[in-house]
Amino acid sequence: MVFAFIICVLASLAITPLVKKFAIAIGAVDKPNYRKVHQRIMPRMGGLAIFISFLIGMLVLQPAAPYDLPLMNPAIIIGSFIIILTGVFDDRFELSAKVKLAGQIAAALVVVVYGDVRLDFFNLPFGGTIEFNSFLSIPLTIIWIVAITNAINLIDGLDGLAAGVSTIALFTISFMAFLKGDVYVMSVALIVAASTIGFLKYNFHPAKIFMGDTGALFLGFIISVVSLLGFKNITVVSLIIPIIILGVPISDTIFAIIRRKLNKQPISAPDKSHLHHCLLRTGYTHKQTVLIIYMIAMLFGLAAIIFSMATLWGAIIMMAVITIAIEIFVESIGLIGNDYKPLLNFVKGGTKKNM
Repeated sequence: MVFAFIICVLASLAITPLVKKFAIAIGAVDKPNYRKVHQRIMPRMGGLAIFISFLIGMLVLQPAAPYDLPLMNPAIIIGSFIIILTGVFDDRFELSAKVKLAGQIAAALVVVVYGDVRLDFFNLPFGGTIEFNSFLSIPLTIIWIVAITNAINLIDGLDGLAAGVSTIALFTISFMAFLKGDVYVMSVALIVAASTIGFLKYNFHPAKIFMGDTGALFLGFIISVVSLLGFKNITVVSLIIPIIILGVPISDTIFAIIRRKLNKQPISAPDKSHLHHCLLRTGYTHKQTVLIIYMIAMLFGLAAIIFSMATLWGAIIMMAVITIAIEIFVESIGLIGNDYKPLLNFVKGGTKKNM
């Protein structure tokens, strides 16, 4: 496993400059506009290097895998190819939102229908089981995959941000899979993490290449699949674990939807009020903002690990604390809007009454 990890890092380091030249040659570049932080034309499609390194790692690791553990799961590989092609075409031709969504659904369908990756049931914490038939489990799983895929894509707004947050999530998933003895999920998560680490050398601020939708969609897709494989068919409390691990992209997406609804904008309408935008406006530098979000992602990962070991009531209390902490942070930086501060105003009102 260590050998495969090193191979993936080295492969990504070697392939990324080649992908950069390729992206420039075919015109897959990102031009500055009012929503974007960068001020010059940048090559994108860097996710292609992550994907190729991932394939190399899978091929290297496969001979060492147990005879009954086919790491090269055909459905996951085919689904990954579909998502990569969607990203490549978008990075070059800027596909419409509907076409990109169709590509994501197609990739999800492959792993759900042919790879049997789906949420079939979960056990209730106080006893009993909720089972889903195929008519319900298939759409639920597709929604999960598409939602996480887009959540990673939405946070890809600063140099190294999506790559770093994804790597932290992958390491957390891998560690928890190790604790459970799930060799497959641990291996796949580590290989993707290694491939992303090599790419980060060229993507961290100041970036020389962007991962583009090619990278963001692939990372979101593979994270959604391995997290589902690692935590499916378990208790409803444990089902929250992958949501906590992906707390940064999921919460940023949820609050973006709330913000746009309050402002009477379409949910798909782009804006400049995501988490990283708010931190930049607060006065943090580009690099400081990315590192702060890395730290938040690590805290979510640690919280997920502790959450998995907690008792039922301990887990419920912990979720309540996490929810309150997120709300206070969101109100403090104006993630929904500068006027949205119900909890902070409530606390201030209570403080004034006690004075």
